[in-house]
Amino acid sequence: MGYDRFVAESGRVNDVLNAVNLLTWDARTQMPAGGTASRGQQIATLTSLARGIVTGPAMRDALAAAWDEVAAEPEDSRRRRAVAAMQEGLAALDRIPEPLLHEAALLKTEAQAAWVAARARSDFPAFRPYLERSFALQRRVADALGWAEHPYDALVAQYEPGMTLGRLHPLFAALRSRLVPLIARAQARPAPRRDFLERDYPVDRQKAFARTLTELVGFDYGRGRLDEAVHPFEISFTRGDVRITSRYRPNFLPAGLFAALHEAGHGLYEQGIDPELGRSVLATDIVNLYAVGGASFGLHESQSRLLENRVGRSRRFWELHFPLLRDAFPQQLADVSAEEFWRAVNLVRPGLIRVEADELTYDLHIMLRVELEAAVIAGDLTVADLPAAWAGRMRDDLGLEVPDDARGVLQDIHWSTGYVGSFPTYTLGNVMASQLFAVAERDPAVAGGLETGDYAPLRNWLNQAVHRHGRSRLPDEILRAATGGGLDPAPYLAYLEAKHGG
Repeated sequence: MGYDRFVAESGRVNDVLNAVNLLTWDARTQMPAGGTASRGQQIATLTSLARGIVTGPAMRDALAAAWDEVAAEPEDSRRRRAVAAMQEGLAALDRIPEPLLHEAALLKTEAQAAWVAARARSDFPAFRPYLERSFALQRRVADALGWAEHPYDALVAQYEPGMTLGRLHPLFAALRSRLVPLIARAQARPAPRRDFLERDYPVDRQKAFARTLTELVGFDYGRGRLDEAVHPFEISFTRGDVRITSRYRPNFLPAGLFAALHEAGHGLYEQGIDPELGRSVLATDIVNLYAVGGASFGLHESQSRLLENRVGRSRRFWELHFPLLRDAFPQQLADVSAEEFWRAVNLVRPGLIRVEADELTYDLHIMLRVELEAAVIAGDLTVADLPAAWAGRMRDDLGLEVPDDARGVLQDIHWSTGYVGSFPTYTLGNVMASQLFAVAERDPAVAGGLETGDYAPLRNWLNQAVHRHGRSRLPDEILRAATGGGLDPAPYLAYLEAKHGG
């Protein structure tokens, strides 16, 4: 049967890319520095192998036979969607020369290691050659994929189908027009007590509590694990093996805890995908040659931002669970109440670090990155000028002076990995998270669970509405089916206004 041959070939692609994921996880969590060069070669070889399977004669023959078999099925059938997804991925890979793909894969591990070292020394000049190569390669990818209005569009669409810079600009403008006055109003109020967040919190105990929190919201450690990384991330190999990471600071408690909740949101998405989609093209990003089950990066971010902010930064969450935190740190939190802790972790205060930003300033961090990387891709800004441009935007947008590269242009891992065009998905995720949560909390079981600390009803609602579909539906289809409408910032802005408007 043609479709069975297609399934077998698709499974081979997914297997190879999951091996790449495993090597990537190891490189970011425990690989010694001496392994960088060989690891880059290994990942490049496997990525080329995966591309070869996708573009090879066996796949093309199986794909043609499979299409003959499924063409008469309904457009939304999983079998037809799987064949269409591979057809689209194959067409895109046919446009990207194999040497370009190999070069990008080879650079990825090398650039990540260079970024880690440069960030530790706050040394942008040391990382600059790698970043120049990375942006140049991504511009070549954009040109190969093709674009009409802006080369950035081709890159964004890899992570969020149908999204363009032209669509992002009005969304960003609408958000900025409401966020800036909200930030000013929030900052005009007396700041809550916050000194206790910067006491001495042993990292080993932070790790233990991060596991407690992530178990509490439903991350399944029978099918996952939590590790430490320079930059928090989630990665999966199958639905039964999902890895999350966090980053801890001994003198700032919230960083590691909220990063763990954020990555647990990603992990719950991957763990919740229908097992029938495992090893299939509907759990594989063919264009980016990446084994990921979520429908898009934006929808993935909606799950992490929802868990981190709508659940983890809610007053009720800490009314219920602050006693557990105080038990973990009895000396540090002996003089702190649940209300004080909740107010402290929701303080609106512009900061230098995106992953530690409050809800109101976070999207300004994203807009900065999007506009800078789009300018570099277009040739309107050089990589050498990025630190100064970054500092200027931080000064204009958040009123902050950037003291060094580590807390400026070097703080994110994304550019070293070649993920140019992925930053918009964080703001898209914020918007979608509030749309989904607004509908979910109307369910009495979900609302009751949030009140009592039982997060299974919310997890089950999200699983049915979002997780289980994997890549069998487009993100817009999933959003419309769950909420009744397309991308809409109104619920997000209403939430921020109600919480921070005063």
